[in-house]
Amino acid sequence: MTNQASVDDIPIGGEIIRLGQFLKFAGFLDSGGHVKDAIVNGQVMVNGEVDRRRGRQLQLGDIVSFDGRRVRVCP
Repeated sequence: MTNQASVDDIPIGGEIIRLGQFLKFAGFLDSGGHVKDAIVNGQVMVNGEVDRRRGRQLQLGDIVSFDGRRVRVCP
């Protein structure tokens, strides 16, 4: 599956970022309300598993998936 292999790197300029912040920062969604809805509705995956915690702290190397796009948290 070529889609599974395609992962874009998103540099965050640090070592940790919260999931909700990252979704906006990476350009997945443009408002906190949309971010909250997507997370609560189980549309966001972190490292291959649905995560419904908007405040989850992502670490470098974590892979976030949403709407057919996968990105890796980078320094």
